[in-house]
Amino acid sequence: MGYARGRTLKEYIAEQMKNPAFKKAWHDLDPEFELLESFIKAREKAGVTQEELAKKIGTKQPALSRLERGGFGKATVETLKKIADALDAELIIKLQAKKRKAAA
Repeated sequence: MGYARGRTLKEYIAEQMKNPAFKKAWHDLDPEFELLESFIKAREKAGVTQEELAKKIGTKQPALSRLERGGFGKATVETLKKIADALDAELIIKLQAKKRKAAA
């Protein structure tokens, strides 16, 4: 029997994107992923460890680790503001119109 190469994660996601429900759910997470990425970049740029940041905002390192692994959906605005302040950053939350799909 010959070798059968498995799919990469990228290939799997591309295949799943053909499913409209999966595609919608994936894109619904975009704001959370953007916030997560900006938070991690700001912490790294500041040269602050998770433990140091946790102390600055009055929590423990495991709680901060959970946030960095995608727990921002349950974080309060107050917590996000504390993190931003500790990283000398500004938290900006805004509503904007959704992008409309072009007519075919």
